[in-house]
Amino acid sequence: MLDHRAVALLRPVMTLAARLLARAGVGANRITLLGFGIGLGAALAIVRGAFLSGAALILLSRLCDALDGAVARQTRATDAGGFLDIVLDFIFYASIPLAFALAKPDANALAAAVLLTAFIGTSSSFLAFAAFATKRGMASLDWPDKAIYFLGGLTEATETLALFLAMCWWPQHFAPLAYGFAGLCASTTISRIWWGWRAFQ
Repeated sequence: MLDHRAVALLRPVMTLAARLLARAGVGANRITLLGFGIGLGAALAIVRGAFLSGAALILLSRLCDALDGAVARQTRATDAGGFLDIVLDFIFYASIPLAFALAKPDANALAAAVLLTAFIGTSSSFLAFAAFATKRGMASLDWPDKAIYFLGGLTEATETLALFLAMCWWPQHFAPLAYGFAGLCASTTISRIWWGWRAFQ
């Protein structure tokens, strides 16, 4: 829901940084892998109880995620790079609730499981819509630069980032934050199912 505004706000800075990185010979796939590694480092920090360090690493990881696409557009965007970016993003998003569950299983495990199930709903509806949209030759007018058809919703990357940062800042409130966001994810999944059913009939 907030991704459009976040992208518009960050685009000038990201474009400038991408130009500098491209001129230095830094490829988009390298940034993707770096961001993923940093994201796993964030999960490890959370498991160890270093929540603020985890928050900083999450921010750095998502900065790389914004940069890799910008660099790809400055050089040459490829299907392989887009595939790698999407797959590693979903693994990263799943790693953070898992990390909180491992950090404090008794208090967090059930809430993490509910949130991960909700993530399955949003990710599967997102990817399924993209697959059938590609099959039908549909293009996203809102996100023409994305590697696949990008279907929005109430819970997108910006909202998920805000959730993770809130969890790191208030780790004692992980469970209610997870349950609340799971409900929002369910709303997104239902809306995507409805849009997909209408679009593909």
